[in-house]
Amino acid sequence: REVRRRVVTFTRTLNTKMASMTMSAACAQPLAARKFQGSRVSGKSVVRAAKRNVTVKAEREGPVLIGLAADSGCGKSTFMRRMTSLFGGKASPPEGGNPDSNTLISDTTTVLCLDDYHLNDRNGRKESGLTALNLKEQNFDLMYEQTKALMAGDAVEKPIYNHVTGVMDPAEKIESPDILILEGLHPFADERVREMFDFKIYLDISDDVKFAWKIQRDMAERGHSLESIKASIEARKPDFDEFVDPQKQYADVVIQVLPTQLIPDDNEGKILRVRMIMKEGVENFDAPYLFDEGSTISWIPCGRKLTCSYPGIKFFYGPDTFFGEEVSVLEMDGQFDKLEELIYVESHLSSTSTKFYGEITQQMLKYQNGPGSNNGTGLFQTLCGLKVRELYERISEKEVVTAA
Repeated sequence: REVRRRVVTFTRTLNTKMASMTMSAACAQPLAARKFQGSRVSGKSVVRAAKRNVTVKAEREGPVLIGLAADSGCGKSTFMRRMTSLFGGKASPPEGGNPDSNTLISDTTTVLCLDDYHLNDRNGRKESGLTALNLKEQNFDLMYEQTKALMAGDAVEKPIYNHVTGVMDPAEKIESPDILILEGLHPFADERVREMFDFKIYLDISDDVKFAWKIQRDMAERGHSLESIKASIEARKPDFDEFVDPQKQYADVVIQVLPTQLIPDDNEGKILRVRMIMKEGVENFDAPYLFDEGSTISWIPCGRKLTCSYPGIKFFYGPDTFFGEEVSVLEMDGQFDKLEELIYVESHLSSTSTKFYGEITQQMLKYQNGPGSNNGTGLFQTLCGLKVRELYERISEKEVVTAA
């Protein structure tokens, strides 16, 4: 492929509290007219061609299919609320149906929880001796047949796994939507289903963060002992590593949640380092970037424009490889003290697929009480949702109307 070299020059003053950045106007558009003062920025140019991954084809029949894979308790539900809200309407269980349904339906989206395709109920798994993470406990044939039918525009009678009682409830009727989202432990495990997705997302929570979260929840809220929590985590880990974790190699975007690097030896899991790992060459997806596409950037925002207490906030953007494929990475370490000031960061991001200035900040404020709303988890979930909205518009050739 054609490769063009970007030239980026960073000029820094001797005073570390004040730095300015200048870029070649040809490379910096649409940022060339901006002045960045008070931040600390370092970077270098890389050899990487800029491109727009648009596939032009006739409008197709059937829904756009999105997949979200993650372990239990990793924020899939919060992510779904953020994503579906970008398409308008409130996502709620089927009207007049089972109150314990796992399905969420809005004006244009339908979110199916893949737990509904468990092969056995809770008692059945006790008899088999297998966990719900094991592929043998998933009815992939039914999952494939019903996904195929929905993609063809047909309705299906989908089973319901009741998380309260642990049994399979009577099936519910699901109509084919404009946007179909499959979320759960194994959306990409079956090759037949995996090949149908238009876009695939994986939430990757590190073991250290999972452990810290579970301790906070189970010790503080449920009175569990530290020993029982460790035993529970260790019991799940082999099946997670074997059956769930490998799916991230198939994802177009991985949102990776790690312990902070701003606090040495931190083990509380309250301050997070979050990375948005974006595969290159994905159809109808253009990766967002910080300052200058293709460059390697390390940025500590200006303390006068972004309020942040210890340990502060640091951003990173640059190229990398992931499972042997070229990717670009956006990273945020730290958390916001005043969420409304996120607009300062938003103004330095490009290719975000927003429809108006400040839409990322508006969406973050909308869910400011939700988990991850003050750190990179919420930021990158929101950004990912905006990219999915743009992908839907490109594939369907329909516009999502948004009120500023």
